[in-house]
Amino acid sequence: MRVLITGAAGFLGSHLAERFLTEGHAVIGMDNFLTGTEDNLFPLQDFEQFHFIKQDVTEYLYLAGNIDGVLHFASPASPIDYFRLPIQTLKVGSLGTHKALGLALAKGARFMLASTSEIYGDPQVHPQPESYWGHVNPIGPRGVYDETKRFAEALTMAYHSYHGLDVRIARIFNTYGPRMRLDDGRVISNFLVQALRGGPLTVYGTGDQTRSFCDVDDMVEGLYRLFLSDVTEPVNLGNPAEFSINQLAVMVQEVVGCDLEIEKQPLPTDDPHMRQPDITRARELLGWEPMIDLEHGLQRSLPYFKEHIQIRSM
Repeated sequence: MRVLITGAAGFLGSHLAERFLTEGHAVIGMDNFLTGTEDNLFPLQDFEQFHFIKQDVTEYLYLAGNIDGVLHFASPASPIDYFRLPIQTLKVGSLGTHKALGLALAKGARFMLASTSEIYGDPQVHPQPESYWGHVNPIGPRGVYDETKRFAEALTMAYHSYHGLDVRIARIFNTYGPRMRLDDGRVISNFLVQALRGGPLTVYGTGDQTRSFCDVDDMVEGLYRLFLSDVTEPVNLGNPAEFSINQLAVMVQEVVGCDLEIEKQPLPTDDPHMRQPDITRARELLGWEPMIDLEHGLQRSLPYFKEHIQIRSM
């Protein structure tokens, strides 16, 4: 196949591009480096079938030749980014999705949308199945990300029902691993960086709020299976093992080998109090479930964070 991956210089986009290349497919990566980094592209340069285009996906898209797939992974994806870039986040989820869908339609290509567990907002149903419509504050600070992903899903399904476009929607839950930015503000990267620098660890609120963390290799396997499947309805992809933030803080200290002070900060507005995917649909339709537990995943991620902290300090 020959596929376009938007957001290819991002954490998840670069891993997904590498998977397609490893499987022998040709990949066109696209990114404007708003939150992605050139460093994430270095492992992809070794593949002859990789080609990169620096472009904002909200602008007119044209690609010569056949395209078999358009995978739309461009977007700020952590609160620190979409709080800083609210308009750009809304544009990439709306205009960017529209442009990517239009290209897929013109090429007769399969389209995949990187949606998110954030479409469920601060959920009132636990765990969250795909049938749950969510509990989102549309005008709160997180609404710029939550609502643009909800709109992107609606637009994707409109192209499917009106134009007959072949679509896939992945609702991605918290994912971690190598190639995360050290300063992206997500809790695992925050904790690992703070622990390696001697702490303290910053916990927002009581720390009793829960999340479910998926290793990036497990996530990419799920995404690849979903893309190759015939499943057009949204699919939750994430690790159903649920941890409180306090439990994560303890585990990070054990993995790093330190004993650190915990610094409490106020809980951000509309921060979800619980998050856990119901992955029944992924198990039944994709034959997929995560294989890497959180402690093992943190151990796998640690060398990357150590190396990049050392590079920053040089």
